[in-house]
Amino acid sequence: MVLEKYGDYIFKFFVYLFLVVVLLTTFLPFWNILVLSLNSAGDTVRGGVYFWPRDITFSSYQQILNDTEILNGIWVTIKRTIVGTPLSVMVITMLAYPLSRRHLVGRKGFNLYFIFTMYFGGGLIPYYMVLKALNMIDTFSVFILPGLMNVFYMIIVRTFMEGLPIEVEESAKVDGANDLTIFFRIILPLTTPVLATIGLFQAIGHWNSWFDSYAFTYSNDLKTLQAVLVKILNQFQTGGMVSSAQMLADSAKRTAVSSDTIRMAATMVATLPIVIVYPFLQKYFVKGMTLGAVKS
Repeated sequence: MVLEKYGDYIFKFFVYLFLVVVLLTTFLPFWNILVLSLNSAGDTVRGGVYFWPRDITFSSYQQILNDTEILNGIWVTIKRTIVGTPLSVMVITMLAYPLSRRHLVGRKGFNLYFIFTMYFGGGLIPYYMVLKALNMIDTFSVFILPGLMNVFYMIIVRTFMEGLPIEVEESAKVDGANDLTIFFRIILPLTTPVLATIGLFQAIGHWNSWFDSYAFTYSNDLKTLQAVLVKILNQFQTGGMVSSAQMLADSAKRTAVSSDTIRMAATMVATLPIVIVYPFLQKYFVKGMTLGAVKS
């Protein structure tokens, strides 16, 4: 008995140790990026800046936020996230609901059809040709319409709905509710946890997306924040290839901004908003809300 007790303590110790190691390996790089973005470039080249900035300056952030291209990219990214996320969640949910009903005629065929699209695609060039034929190239709709349906998320929602007690739906039908009433007034509230989860994933996808803006838009007014960030990183990566003598000269002049600090600040500007949103949705990452709702 005593050995079992000490065995539990040892097991918990290693579990917590493992979790602490995972926390440090994921948090410390992010923290180091923040520290370097707040440290002056002239002081950074001396090295040794890891956990706290020695010479705090907000010059890198001022330079980034004074850039109209970045501000426009932030606005485009926010707009596509606000518009695209709820539309996508609604489309996914409205498809998952009928496919979760076992009495749907041809249910297996529909499921196989959507699963097929997960494994086989036409490639980038046919995809571009379809978008061009639909007049979506260089328009805001290219950010929204092509990504409305995500089959993987649909399968997750469908599986969740299949696990809901059938008695809830049957009792609603006895009271005279039709399918639309059941969907909007019963199914949607019960699926809030999974909808919040896929909604967060879709929002992160919209926020971090850059390739569609890079490949399918030409106007600077339609460039997302991530596409602008890629441009900045490439620009300052090239500009950052300076000699050691130049780095020492910058250090002597106490330069506040460099290619490294600009890259770090741009990364923080692109990352922080979605990190701030996450805690507000974390409470929904729990098991279904219907546990114990039906008494047998």
